[in-house]
This record gives sequence, structure tokens and C-alpha cells, in this order.
Amino acid sequence: MLKHLPIILASKSPRRQELLSLMDLNFRVELKDVDESYPGNLEPAEIAVYIAEQKAKAFEAAGEIVITADTIVAINGEILGKPKDVAQAREMLRKLSGEKHEVFTGVTLVKGEYIESFFDRTTVYFREVTADEIDFYIENYKPFDKAGSYGIQDWWGNTVVQRIEGSYTNVMGLPTEKLYQALLRL
Repeated sequence: MLKHLPIILASKSPRRQELLSLMDLNFRVELKDVDESYPGNLEPAEIAVYIAEQKAKAFEAAGEIVITADTIVAINGEILGKPKDVAQAREMLRKLSGEKHEVFTGVTLVKGEYIESFFDRTTVYFREVTADEIDFYIENYKPFDKAGSYGIQDWWGNTVVQRIEGSYTNVMGLPTEKLYQALLRL
């Protein structure tokens, strides 16, 4: 339905690319280096939107729609981004074990002078996991490009996630339901 729109996805995430393809959109991927630091006084949703907007500011695409996004995981007031190494991934997954947490994805759309930003929030519940399960997951699924060190669409999501409240695609990194509505407004 929106196949005619010229879209740039400013993300190297294969999950975001897969989701746009499943939405039957024509897009190309273009990447720019962007500082993903943020002011320390922001709430989790504000952080996700702030970083998505910073990514969008790096583009000057006349006539094309640029989509940027950022996903973060928050648990008990702590922000969990992408792990830097095995030790950090292990620490994040231990914190999430047996707990509920929130996943926030901020999205920014830009077309010429038009800019729209929004976010989505999903609550995710994990069962208790063992150290062996954590090590198996890290070794076999290498979750270093994922906020919170896990992917809901892979082994972890199929064996550890007990339930979610909110958008599944938001946890994957792009709230497609809200994105579709925003694209219709354009």
C-alpha cells in the first residue's frame, strides 16, 4: 500500500530491515556515524527518541523519507544498551533473569522540513535462567548488537520470555504498527 514511498532506513539492524520488508516497503539502507550519547537527566523513552533524532539530523535527503530508530532496555531505572563484551552481556542477562523490564524504541521520520518522532514501550517478563543457559545463549547467538543482550525473535525469546505487554515488533527494534500510521500521515 505504501510501496511507492522512497524510504531510507538509517539502520544496520537486520531486524529493522526485515520488519520494513515485511511491511512491503521499498527502502534502501544508508548509514552515518552518529554520537549516541545522551543527557543524563532523560527518562528511558526520552533517551530512545533523543538518539533517534540525533541519527536523523545526520541526513539531508530531499524528497526521501528517512527513518531512524533507537531501542533501549530499562530495568529498575537502569538503562541497558548493547553489551560491549561477553562479561557485560552475561551481567545484563543475569539482571533480567526472573524479572520484568521495559523496552523502548524511539523512531524519527524526516522528509524535507517535516519531522515526526514517537516512541513505543513494551513490558517483557523473563523466567529465571541458569548461568549455563546464559553462557549457551551468548556463545551461540552473540547478542552484542542487541539492547539488553537478547533478541526476542531468537532462542532467548522462544525459551525465556514468559510474556509481553505491548508490541512484539517494538522489542525487535521497530514498532511497525505506529510506524505504519506515521507513514500514512505523510
